[in-house]
Amino acid sequence: MPKVKAEKKSRQHQDVKNQGIMFNTGIGQHILKNPLVVNGIIEKAALRPTDVVLEVGPGTGNMTVKLLEKAKKVVACELDVTTTTKLQILVGDVLKTDLPFFDICVANLPYQISSPFVFKLLLHRPFFRCAVLMFQREFAMRLVAQPGDKLYCRLSINTQLLARVDHLMKVGKNNFRPPPKVESSVVRIEPKNPPPPVNFQEWDGLVRIAFVRKNKTLNAAFKSTAVEQLLEKNYRIHCSVHNVEVPADFSITKKIEGVLQEAEFSEKRARSMDIDDFMVLLHAFNAAGIHFS
Repeated sequence: MPKVKAEKKSRQHQDVKNQGIMFNTGIGQHILKNPLVVNGIIEKAALRPTDVVLEVGPGTGNMTVKLLEKAKKVVACELDVTTTTKLQILVGDVLKTDLPFFDICVANLPYQISSPFVFKLLLHRPFFRCAVLMFQREFAMRLVAQPGDKLYCRLSINTQLLARVDHLMKVGKNNFRPPPKVESSVVRIEPKNPPPPVNFQEWDGLVRIAFVRKNKTLNAAFKSTAVEQLLEKNYRIHCSVHNVEVPADFSITKKIEGVLQEAEFSEKRARSMDIDDFMVLLHAFNAAGIHFS
C-alpha cells in the first residue's frame, strides 16, 4: 500500500477510535468481526465516491473505516457516543432521529428494531438508492417470502409493495462477537421510485385485518366485531362527508360480504394473495365507501 494511502487509512482508523464508538450487547448489538463479510456487504452496496452513507450501529467502527475509504461522507447513528470532515456521528435512537439525506444505508441492526427501522427507511424522503442490511435469518426470510410460503406475512407484502428485496448472503453466528443465538442474513432493499399509487395507511389497514389469521378465508377474517365496528365508523364518516344518507336498516356485515362476493374474494386467504390481489380488493372496498384509515 502506498505510504500516503496507508497514512490516510490510519488517520481514518484513529478518527473512528477518537469518536469513542463502542458496542453494547445489552441493546442487542453483536459486532461483525469477519472482515470478509464486512467487505462482502460493502461490495453489495455498490458505493460511489460521491455517496453519502447512513450507517446504523457502527459498533467498533470496522465497517465505518471501510465505508470512509469509498464514500464521500459517512453518517453513523449510534445510541451512545463529534465529527471529522468525512465522518459525522448522530447520537441517539435511530427510530426517534430525523434521518439526514443519504444515498446508501448500511446497517448491522440491533435485532429488536428491525421491523420499525425497515418502514422508517421505506417511508423516508427524499429517496435513497439502496440499503444493505443485516437481520436475523428468519426476519430476512420473511422480507423476501412469496405468497404461499410458510413465512409469508404482513411484513413481506408491505415491504415488497414499497421496495424490491433480495437476499444476498447468509452469515453464520460465529462471525460475530459475542455470537448471537441465531443465524443472520444480509438483505438488499431498493425502494420503488416512484412509489406505488396507493395510500399506505389505507393499504396497511386492509392488510393488517387480512393477515391477523392469514389461513382463514377473508369472509371469516372480516367477521371480527372489532373490525366491523371500525369499518362501520369509517363508513359513516365517509357518508357524512359526502352527504350520503345511511339507511336505517344498514348492516356493515352485509356490506362487507357484498364487496367480498362481488370482487370474488370471499373464499380467498391472505397467505396466498399477492400485491395485485390486495390492490383489487382495496379498490373494491374504497369504491363501496369502506375505508381502513
